[in-house]
Amino acid sequence: MAAAEVRPAVVSDAPEIARIQRDTWKSAYTELLGEAAVAGLDVAELEKTWAETIEYPGTRVFLATEGEFTVGFCVAGQAPESEVSTADGSLPDDASTTALIASLLVEPRWGRRGHAGRLLANASAWLREDGATRGISWVAQTDHASLGFFRRAGWSPDGTVRILDTGSTNVREVRLTGGLDLELTP
Repeated sequence: MAAAEVRPAVVSDAPEIARIQRDTWKSAYTELLGEAAVAGLDVAELEKTWAETIEYPGTRVFLATEGEFTVGFCVAGQAPESEVSTADGSLPDDASTTALIASLLVEPRWGRRGHAGRLLANASAWLREDGATRGISWVAQTDHASLGFFRRAGWSPDGTVRILDTGSTNVREVRLTGGLDLELTP
């Protein structure tokens, strides 16, 4: 295996992040999200959105690389109130120090090589430095690979669910929560 690293993304990485999202959604999420939703991904729009996300204050996009290849990414930042609130709309006591892992994707062909763990550990370290005490992430209830990954990292469902309408289907997501004191093991 070539050297594997994680680094913060820069705007010029937006096309590669868009490619990873498009390719990963096509290969791993078409059934979950619906064929029309995946087919409707516009590359130019994705690139623009990723460039904006990279520059968004308080948000950091991390890239996983293996040798010369970009193989995955993670988006992290302060959790908006709408993401951290309880089912009744109230905020937990630690809302101001709760972070959101908004997306964590590794291309399936690069899976099982530790990239997702490195991404989450690096994002967690940055979030802790920024004052966060715990993290949350939303994962499709049927995405067993992602659910298993977060569970191995010590995160678990907190009982909150939401339904996303993709235009083709509805996706039930569970909110996971966990600590940010993650360490990479050799």
